[in-house]
Order: sequence, then C-alpha cells, then structure tokens
Amino acid sequence: MDKFMEPTKGHFISQAKRSHYLGDLRATHAGEKVVLMGWVDTRRDHGGLVFVDLRDRTGLCQIVLNPNAEMTKVSKDFRSEYVVAIEGLVRARPEGMKNTKLATGEIEVEALRCEILSEAQTPPFQNSDENVGEVTRLKYRYLDLRHPRLQKNLMIRHQVCKVVRDTLSSMKFLEIETPILYKSTPEGARDYLVPSRVHPGEFYALPQSPQTLKQLLMISGMDRYFQIARCFRDEDLRADRQPEFTQVDIEMSFVDVEDVLKVNETLIRQVWKEVNGIDVGEIPRLTYQQAMERYGSDKPDLRLAMELVSIEESVRGSGVRIFEDILARQGTVRALCVKKGGSFSRAQIDKLTDKAKEAGAKGLMWIKSDVTSGAFTSPLTKMMDEARLTKIFQSAGGEKGDMVLVVADEFEKACTTLGSLRLHLGRDLKLIDESSYKFVWVMDFPLFEYDPDNKRWAARHHPFTSPKDDAFDDLIHSRTENYGKLLAKAYDLACNGHEIMGGSIRIHRNDVQQAMFKALGLTPEETENKFGFFLEALRYGTPPHGGVAWGVDRVVMLLCGTDNIREVIAFPKTAKASCLMSSAPGSVSREQLLELGLRVNKSSDKNSDKNSDKDSDKNTD
Repeated sequence: MDKFMEPTKGHFISQAKRSHYLGDLRATHAGEKVVLMGWVDTRRDHGGLVFVDLRDRTGLCQIVLNPNAEMTKVSKDFRSEYVVAIEGLVRARPEGMKNTKLATGEIEVEALRCEILSEAQTPPFQNSDENVGEVTRLKYRYLDLRHPRLQKNLMIRHQVCKVVRDTLSSMKFLEIETPILYKSTPEGARDYLVPSRVHPGEFYALPQSPQTLKQLLMISGMDRYFQIARCFRDEDLRADRQPEFTQVDIEMSFVDVEDVLKVNETLIRQVWKEVNGIDVGEIPRLTYQQAMERYGSDKPDLRLAMELVSIEESVRGSGVRIFEDILARQGTVRALCVKKGGSFSRAQIDKLTDKAKEAGAKGLMWIKSDVTSGAFTSPLTKMMDEARLTKIFQSAGGEKGDMVLVVADEFEKACTTLGSLRLHLGRDLKLIDESSYKFVWVMDFPLFEYDPDNKRWAARHHPFTSPKDDAFDDLIHSRTENYGKLLAKAYDLACNGHEIMGGSIRIHRNDVQQAMFKALGLTPEETENKFGFFLEALRYGTPPHGGVAWGVDRVVMLLCGTDNIREVIAFPKTAKASCLMSSAPGSVSREQLLELGLRVNKSSDKNSDKNSDKDSDKNTD
C-alpha cells in the first residue's frame, strides 16, 4: 500500500500541505490538483463509488473516491467527524448534478490519495440536529462550535473587531492595553476579586471597565485611545449579559458631546456597511424624557410604530379616584393604543394585566371598541359617562375597533409598564420588521437617581459623568433639593431595543469630582481610599474629555440576527455564571489556599446551586 494511503501513519501532513480551504473552491479551479483537509460531514456509498462531504470552517466540498482497491479500503474507514486529508483533482460536476445550495456546488474533487489524520468517537449529538438542548451543547462546546452557524457568528465577530481597529486607527486613535489586575473601584456592580499571594490579605479586582485608566491616559496626553477590552462584573445575568464580556472602549480629549457622537456614528456606519452591507443612514436623537414619554424605555425599539401618549388632561376632573390621586401626587396617566385590539378576548386582556403587574404596576385599565358597532367595553364605564370615555379613547389615538390600555402611576413606572406591554404586543402581533435595524441616540439622562433602600443618591451612569453646564453650581454647593432635576452629559446608542453603547463627557475638574463623590454619600476617608490616586491625577492638568464603551457581544448578536448572546461568544457561561464544559468555577487545593492565606467556609447549598444550572440554563441568557 502506498504510504499515503495508510490511515494511521500521519505522513500526509509532513509531505503535502493544505493548498485550499474547502469553501473557497470554485469552477475556476477545475483541472487543478489540490490538497484538502477537514472533517467528514457525511459519507455516501453508491455501490463502490463513495461520496464524502468534507467540511472546514469555510464550508463543504464533495469528494469522490473511485472504486479502486486501495482507495476503497481507506474510504471504508471514513466515519462522521473523522479528520482526513485528501489529494485530488478538481473537476466540474456533470450537468444536472450541480448543487445550487452550496457555494462549491459546481465542482467536486476526485480523490487521488487520502489519509485519516484522526479518528473520532460517535459524538453525543449531530450538528444537523436542531433539537439538541443547550445544556448538552454547552457541555460539548468544542463540538457545538463545529456548527456552520456558530462558526459564521465568530467570523462576523472577528470582522467587527477588524473594522473597529481599522476605522479608529485611520482616525488617529491609539490601541493601548490597560491592566486586568487592578484596584477595586466600585462602578455599580460587584467586583471579581483576586487574592494576592505576595501581599497576604490584599486583593486585586478584575476591571468592570477601564474607566479610570482611560481617563488617566487622557491626563497623560495620549489624546485618542481605544481598546477591545475584556471586562468583568459579578452580577445577576440576563438575556444580553455575561459575567465577562468584551467592549470597544474609546476615550478622546478636547471634545464635547457632538465630537464624540460624530466619531461613533462614523464607526457604526462603517461596521454595518462592511459586515452586513447596510447603510445606517441618519440616526435620530431623543432626550431621555422623550424616550420615556413616547416609548416607555431609555433604549426604545423604533421598529415598532406604537407610541405612548399622555391622557392627563382628558382624565383630569373625571371624578375617578385613582386618576385624581395620581395627578395630585404629581404622577402621570399614560395610554397605549392597540390598533384592531377591539377583537381581543377577556383572556388576552387578563394576560396583559398580569404582565403589567409583573412590570410593577398595580393594575391595568382598558377601553375596547367593538369591531362592528364601535360600542365601548371597559371597567371605566361604571365610573364615567360615555362622553368622557370617548374623550379619553380618542385622545389616546383610538378609533373604531381599537383598544386603549391605561396606566396611572408615578412617571417612570407608568411609562416602563406600558413600554413593556408595547414590546410584548409588537412581538405577539408580529408588528416588528425583524430584518431591519433602527438606531437612536438617547441623551440628557438624569445625573442622579434616588436609592430609596439606602436613602441616598446614586449615579445614573457612573460617578465620573459630567453634569450639564448649568448643573455645576448646584453640585458644587450641594443643593440636594435640586439633585433630581440635574441632567448629565451622557448618551446611549440603542438599536432594536438593545443598548449597544453608553458614554459621557467626563468630569475633568478636581473640585467637581470631589463634589460628585460627596453627593453620592462617600466620606472623605472613603473617597481617599478608593479614588485618591485619581483625584490627585486631576490636579496635574486634565483636558476636557469624554468617551464611550461599545458592547461587542450585543453588536455581534444584532449583526448575526440572534437574541441569544451565547451564540456569538466562543465559550460562554450559563445563567449561573458557570462553564458546563470545564466545570468552572471549581475547588482548588488546600496548598493553593494556604499560599494565599485563605480558608473556605463550605456551604451546603453550593452543589445544589451549581447543579441548578442544568435546569435554569434551558432559558436563554
């Protein structure tokens, strides 16, 4: 037997190198001799003539193994997921045998010699099986990643990062790395802590973001910085969040809001154009107040035309106690018109009511107009005459056959409740164009939000965000009665209901930064301990500066057309922040703990919490 035909010798790699990726072969390669390597996807034996679909990350190519004694012997050993090498001749497929579903469908490769490079056990699942549970997929993630869909997602991720690097580099930004082992600087979530062996009892923290570091780079004169940064937050997970994530981190000196928005609009247009061939066009802008009033969200999905409206003037003086009480307490009454909602059943309305309560509202009122007669049905008919009911219905944009949903509560709760119902109805009634991308800037966020549990003010974004110019005086002089009215030079970019970028102009004055820490309830001792190094840096000449952080995982998720962020991360964590493949986090040896001066208090619930991933992970993060 020719030594290249021997399936266990491994000679092929040493004597013949791969000449082409499988998915790159086309009719123009006909007549060429090629060396191909990949995984056996399928094997079909047609009475001696064997066809093998060979796969790599670029696609599939059909290999034909002619019925000669040596070739037949080797090909009989081919099995699914075996890694093989083929040397062969590219030839055009006969007419009528072309496969229009494959990029390589016009050609096939006649094998001249072949070798098995690595055998494979029968895998726990086939990538063609779309019903495999996510727990199994994550446990065998290295097999799951052989699926063309996931490989395409990771290639798109690579392309996004390349466009970012190329575009920002062309705009004179410098890519600069910042430390992973750093100081704990609270930014709204819990830190992941790393014990220090050489400093017993002391800890590093993995960065939640490079926030203070990139500001220090501006103080150092680097002027324009970016980094594709790994960040870590020990917080509860959700659909578009992981404990470790990647962000495009950007900071610029001598800028104000418009300068930052301009750079990032250029970047987003370039990414969408090069990756998906889509022209983003002009990006509209909304203030935070407008976004909440009209869409009930600070990251509104503009693919859905439905908008919230105020019906305060229509209900004022109606005598309905809940309306009068809410308005007296400076609350609001908001409505959402559901076109053709007059056909909704009582069961459907009860489901909407339950969702409103899940969103935090005490209840949901509604007015339904009969599709045929236009007659009203509503719990409010017992509390007001038809003229008032008509006025409310019409002021909300209702017409014959529509339904109007009403929530009376404090501003944010009323708006967010109707905002969640808006999205639910948009999806349920299929009113959203899933193929489109709608971007919107949301600006002028509140500088502070009140934390009733701790009875103190908290930063809406983070404590380094600059207030708008007219708010400096109130902040420096600690006029706490005005804190709820102060606005920030902060801005978010949303796409299809996802926040994909957040940023702000930073505080560059030492006195304003100290006033901010004081407003957040930090004592001088706490401020010095946590941020003393940063405050000192602000004394040495700090340029006005600002920046943003892009959520790479969310951006790629949108570009790939998935709503599961794990689909665009090579090795993601579960909803319980564990890795089913490697069983991380795991225990370490007693010797390792002794070196670090640590002792573990074992919890009886530890194993049950970890095992609960097997059930909870059925829901997408």
